[in-house]
Amino acid sequence: MELKVVGAGVGRTGTLSLKAGLEQLTGSPCYHMLEVFGHPEHAALWRQAAEGAPVDWAAMLDGYGATSDFPACLFWPEILEANPGAVVVLSTRRDSQAWWESASQTIFAIDGEQVPPEMADWFEMWRAVATARFTPDWTDRDAAIAAYDRHNAAVRASVPADRLVDWQAGDGWKPLCGALGVPVPDDPFPHLNTREEFPQVDADTSLSDALEEFDRSGRGAAQDAG
Repeated sequence: MELKVVGAGVGRTGTLSLKAGLEQLTGSPCYHMLEVFGHPEHAALWRQAAEGAPVDWAAMLDGYGATSDFPACLFWPEILEANPGAVVVLSTRRDSQAWWESASQTIFAIDGEQVPPEMADWFEMWRAVATARFTPDWTDRDAAIAAYDRHNAAVRASVPADRLVDWQAGDGWKPLCGALGVPVPDDPFPHLNTREEFPQVDADTSLSDALEEFDRSGRGAAQDAG
């Protein structure tokens, strides 16, 4: 199944909400960072991709209708090349400072020295992907903001206007539905995974506890909407 949407927006730009919304619109799962935990064998594939190894994107993303969030967003050119009919959705925040404030207190606050053992492979994958395709200094404000701005500028410069949806969570359904040619749902657009809801992860946190809230909100909202 060819993807209908390639999500190019980085984490903390409403990507879990986007995942739930796209799953409702496409009727298929959306590949989000959460999927890596459900498919631990993918961690090695993403790490190899970061190191320049070829990836069979059709095989990795088989059964999915869209992508959203890290790590897929950092490989959006390759994924789009493999799915030339897809629409590109660039999710962003109102400005780079707002994005940094959210990212620095959530995903970038996870300390590799403190993650539970079962997250070690995931963290090494994240380190490899972020270093190769975003910035090795993702915990540094200036470096991370520069990477964020650079990433968004590259998407906007590379994707034809008629294939690109420049989207913020407050835009809701309408731009997505217009690009996909589907009716606007009657129910409100899902808004998930606020900064306050992000779990704190340390060496005493089990993987199941850390992901329980993500899994419940992301998958549950999509199932309720469907």
